[in-house]
Amino acid sequence: MFGEIFGAWVAAFLTLAIFSFLYKDNPFYKIAEHIFVGVSAGYWTSMFFWTQIQPNLFGRLWPSTHYSDGIWYGVYDLFGIFSSSIFPEGGIDKGHEMHLMYLIPFALGIMMLLSLFKKLSWFARWGIAYTVGMAAGLRAYGYLNSNVIGQIKGTIIPLSDPDLPFFSLLGASHFNNLVILVGTVTGLLYFFFSKEHTGNFGKVTRVGIYFLMISFGASFGFAVMGRISLLIGRFVDLITYSGAQYHHASIWVLVIMVALLGYSAFNDKGDPNTDLS
Repeated sequence: MFGEIFGAWVAAFLTLAIFSFLYKDNPFYKIAEHIFVGVSAGYWTSMFFWTQIQPNLFGRLWPSTHYSDGIWYGVYDLFGIFSSSIFPEGGIDKGHEMHLMYLIPFALGIMMLLSLFKKLSWFARWGIAYTVGMAAGLRAYGYLNSNVIGQIKGTIIPLSDPDLPFFSLLGASHFNNLVILVGTVTGLLYFFFSKEHTGNFGKVTRVGIYFLMISFGASFGFAVMGRISLLIGRFVDLITYSGAQYHHASIWVLVIMVALLGYSAFNDKGDPNTDLS
């Protein structure tokens, strides 16, 4: 019960501390911001290590299925002296076979860590170059496949299919296919700047602007809806934490914050350039 109450007080403080930025930048906001960044970095580092590096890298270099008394697993047992949770006795049982080829990414990862040492930081260039090159190649293929080829395939649609209805809100129709065709053509023509957008050509590109603005507005509205749902969730939690079972955590935290910020503003009213931080 104490842990639940303490968690409610911490959640109320962090939520209200972030909201306090609406007043101005202040120490409460900075504390919440730094905690959020630090905890997020630590959490995702831990998650990445235990879900990727330990099972997929170490698990392929020292699998339990090939455990023996040789030199290679002697090195593994030496590592196990420092951390038995990372290097458990008898090898790592993740269902992988041994692949010494994974020594290459292991070495590149160590090279990237050497960037912490000034004299050896040049080793990090090899790991960074490999990572950037690999990521660029994979991203380029995925981007071309989904955002270019996929979009082109999506616009190759029939305009005179007797099996399609004229209008439908839930599926393909002649009207919907015509809208896709007009929106695609006019949107592309808007970015054709070799010809001045005047006359009939200008009227066509203006239609493209309308389609672009509708698309941008829908995307922005969708993003705002997602953020508003998160905001509503925080308000619901604050209302819940203001109850007696949590010792009115939200109310007390809000009163203390307002009192401290008001006291600080009162002391600094003679110097408008004074920063609380």
